[in-house]
Amino acid sequence: MKLSNMWKFWISLILAIPMLLQMIMMPFHWMMPAYNWVAFITTTIIMLVAAAPYWKSAAAAFKHHSANMNTLVAVGTSVAYFYSLFAMVTGREVYFESAALVTVFVLLGDALEERMHNSASNALGKLLNLQVKEAEVLSDGQYIKVPLEKVQVGDLIRVRPGEKVPVDGVVTEGATNINESMVTGESMPVTKKAGDAVIGSTINADGMIIFRATKVGKDTALAQIVELVKKAQTSHAPIQNLTDKLSGIFVPAVLIAAISTYVIWFVFLGAPAVQAMLFAVSVIVIACPCALGLATPTALMVGTGRSAKMGVLIKNGQALEEVNTVKTVVFDKTGTITAGKPVVTDVVGDQTKVLQVAASLEESSEHPLANAVMAKVSDAKVAYPKARDFKNIEGKGVKAVVNGEKASIGSDKLLEDYQISDQMKTKMAQLQNDAKTVVLVGLSGKIIGLVAIQDTPKKTAAKAIAELRSRGLKTVMLTGDNQRVAQAIGKQVGIDQVIAGVLPNEKADHVKALQQSGKVAFVGDGINDAPALTVADVGIAMGSGTDIAIESGEIILIQNDLLGVVRALDISKKTFNRIKLNLFWAFIYNLIGIPISAGILVGIGLQLSPELAGLAMAFSSVSVVTSSLMLNKTKIAGDHDAQQVAA
Repeated sequence: MKLSNMWKFWISLILAIPMLLQMIMMPFHWMMPAYNWVAFITTTIIMLVAAAPYWKSAAAAFKHHSANMNTLVAVGTSVAYFYSLFAMVTGREVYFESAALVTVFVLLGDALEERMHNSASNALGKLLNLQVKEAEVLSDGQYIKVPLEKVQVGDLIRVRPGEKVPVDGVVTEGATNINESMVTGESMPVTKKAGDAVIGSTINADGMIIFRATKVGKDTALAQIVELVKKAQTSHAPIQNLTDKLSGIFVPAVLIAAISTYVIWFVFLGAPAVQAMLFAVSVIVIACPCALGLATPTALMVGTGRSAKMGVLIKNGQALEEVNTVKTVVFDKTGTITAGKPVVTDVVGDQTKVLQVAASLEESSEHPLANAVMAKVSDAKVAYPKARDFKNIEGKGVKAVVNGEKASIGSDKLLEDYQISDQMKTKMAQLQNDAKTVVLVGLSGKIIGLVAIQDTPKKTAAKAIAELRSRGLKTVMLTGDNQRVAQAIGKQVGIDQVIAGVLPNEKADHVKALQQSGKVAFVGDGINDAPALTVADVGIAMGSGTDIAIESGEIILIQNDLLGVVRALDISKKTFNRIKLNLFWAFIYNLIGIPISAGILVGIGLQLSPELAGLAMAFSSVSVVTSSLMLNKTKIAGDHDAQQVAA
């Protein structure tokens, strides 16, 4: 059975505990009984279990005349390990702990990256689970259920209320309202009748339809989303590439320095071969990439731990690097900038009377607009009578008798024969210009009032966008909703640019287009946002969104607060900057320590034996860890506000 990197890390860490204890007790001149044999056995197991893959990778890189992070690990561990074997046989000081701890700490970074990739693979599985397994297909005059994979283009398919549409197609019979928010971002259910297109995996709300399949299998909209998410699964954290680039220069330099040290001392200065080798080993030991291995994972652990307390989950190192150069922040509308739920914003006319009539008519309806009306009635604590002779007028509204009077509620098409005042007409036009859905309430042949309904912006949306703009970032809203509604919402929150009426694949294309002007962060919450979240340089998903959006995003906002975007950008930048600082300190120790280890200051009595070189290496690791822990004290935008929200 092949062990995961996380398992290898824990096994190696447990095996390294005796050596850690010995290092702690060394200043007190305490020596563990049979320490050399304990260190030899445990380090050998660590080398076989955990270090061998690094050695293989380094050998492969060497064959191609290159060096990477694995080369550093291989050189550091192998020199420390094999020299310790030599030292153990000849009765000298051993340095098994260097080989073991380098492996442990580097393995921790690889384990974190492995977890990131496993998380990404879950997104694809959840997308595939959205597909229905069967479809009711017309065969020999009867509708029979067949497996989805047997559905063909041209088949007639029946979909009952509450069921999912199996594949993409065009309606041939019936009419209904379909919830397409998961695919198009449209906040309101869309009325479908003969000739209208339907999208696979969307939900049929209240009517039965028959449609002809036009796209099946890999050609459906959902299948295309799956394909886009799949491409994101092989992503690699760029921060590791930075370390590899540094390693490509650092490794050859260290090897050259070690060889040169041996040659100078043995050939030119006449030192004994063992003494010359000790100088060379000191160079290798102090240059061991322990601090380099710690630089990234420790900062990631501290930064992501603190950000989680603030309601921000950072899933991988890629976001940390990319966010530093983000120029544009793109937002989805429904469920991200807005609440994703229609609410009554205005009641025109005698509010109590209008709500009484509206509630009587909408009480039995499951339509989202009716739900918004009933929520308003409940909040206003308005009592209403029961309606009778209830009649649903397809695509227009409903009629009934309320307190012996004929009453209606719905669109202007339903109530076109009703009398309406000029003042009411003017108000209706104003509300519609504000991108609100206006429902007319009629009683005894006269329009008595208007109810305006809209998916309203979240409370923090305008403030968050203002914060981003104040930092010099361009803000864009990208939505499947219509242009009029999108422009109205964009104006309310102060967005720079509005792009409306786009489908999932088009969203990803728009993000790519915006990337031509600089790096892009995308903020979304729905299934329809998954492609854009993966294509963007930084994907930020709302915690209240779908599992797919959350899996596709690199940063998750748990509290569903748009100010979390500001906090996410701030803490990501500071965490990545801390990683760069850690790498700086890791190399500074080498730049200072390598010449001293090579014996350049022997003339003034300053010499670093392999033991002291190992101690200096350990101290560099402590410095890196301390630097990472300082992230807990760094000021983050909105930290106090986030703690209040969490409380």
